[in-house]
Amino acid sequence: MNEIEVGRLLRGALTGFVVGCRVVQANTPGLGALVRVRLEDGYEIFGLIHDIHIDDDGLVRQLVTGSQIDESIIQDNRINRNVPLEMGVLAVGYRQGNRIYHLLPPRPALSLDKIFLCSPQEIREFTSAGHFGYFRHVLRAADIPVGELLAAHLQQAQEAHLAAGRTDWAQGAAQELITLLRDDYAALMAVLGALADTGILE
Repeated sequence: MNEIEVGRLLRGALTGFVVGCRVVQANTPGLGALVRVRLEDGYEIFGLIHDIHIDDDGLVRQLVTGSQIDESIIQDNRINRNVPLEMGVLAVGYRQGNRIYHLLPPRPALSLDKIFLCSPQEIREFTSAGHFGYFRHVLRAADIPVGELLAAHLQQAQEAHLAAGRTDWAQGAAQELITLLRDDYAALMAVLGALADTGILE
């Protein structure tokens, strides 16, 4: 299997971690992508990308105040300088041996561990394990765009399941979210609104 490395861990905790990569890295995944990090003792942590940002520095601050910026300077800043693109990842489960758990990992990954984009097969394996237990990690997370994150994730996971001929996964996921949020009308409407924009609920 050809693994797609997306970056290395900058800092982490049990509930999530931050990944750094070069700004121009072609394999940079998007919002809602499922990624994994493999630890030395044989287990892997899975997470969903919930934030992507690029910090500025002194040179960028000076450049943006100029009236015109030469294209060569822009490319030099993006390619040769060491300001990383950072991705915030919410931990949603782990694999130990052949079993996947939708629980927080026993311990966090370590600095500079490699982060990989999950393949369609890995997405199917993770999202089919249990009964959408990983949704609770997303729904209880603070300061993240829950509706947009779930919509982006479900859209990508649906593509993986459709590729394998399973057409009912997204409807089952949406129904589970409705059940989990039945007592929180505002959150339910936010999630359903985001899902409606993806076309999943059609």
